[in-house]
Amino acid sequence: MKTNITKIALVTGGSRGLGKDIALNLAARGNDVIITYNSRKDEALSVLAAIEQTGQRATALQLNTGDTKSFDTFYATLLTSLKNRFQSERFDFLINNAGHGITVPSLAATTEEQFDELVNVHLKGVFFLTQKALPYISDGGAIVNISSGLTRFTNPGSGAYASVKSGVETLTKYIAKELGQRYIRANVVAPGAIATDFNGSRLRETPQVQEHIKAITALPRIGQADDIGSVVAFLCSNDAKWINGQRIEVAGGMYL
Repeated sequence: MKTNITKIALVTGGSRGLGKDIALNLAARGNDVIITYNSRKDEALSVLAAIEQTGQRATALQLNTGDTKSFDTFYATLLTSLKNRFQSERFDFLINNAGHGITVPSLAATTEEQFDELVNVHLKGVFFLTQKALPYISDGGAIVNISSGLTRFTNPGSGAYASVKSGVETLTKYIAKELGQRYIRANVVAPGAIATDFNGSRLRETPQVQEHIKAITALPRIGQADDIGSVVAFLCSNDAKWINGQRIEVAGGMYL
């Protein structure tokens, strides 16, 4: 049975990359974890096995965060899973992590279809997934939205992506303000350059790009997924109980 101490976290896009490490860090801090995946169920099941090895409970649900019409069905499935797997009717932490990048040469080369795809996944999806989560998040819980260092500094080809993430950062402040009466905190984690398979693994597999990133970063190394997961887990913990409505950039000091 679920104890009063154990919390439950919902991590979107938790089957790989940052989401996987976020899920593992939350489990390491004693939380049960629900992850979502879009298409790679095999990778999601691997993450579940790793979480369960820590002694925490876990489950994986399919979700396309760019399809808002599927959200009612998703939450119906989530409620069933909460009752059957976790003996609960609520969860405590929502981490809006799912997403992908689209890098194009310039604003002029960005298509309307590319722009709409980014908006649907990274902003519209975050807005309405959070909205529909409100009846099910426990008072005193936390929401963490993943943004990007690109909202502070610029990189050619990332204009559409960064603009959408800026919207997420503004949305987070409103969430923090509106949910404050329920003692639900909302914060942003803005990663810098992280070596995952994001954007086609460009950073992880391109030595020239890695050397450039090191040259412009105060801590001269490439960011790793566990640099982000530990910060998100901290923000969901009682150690961060007085942090609310903040943007925390986790980028090793890029472009200082």
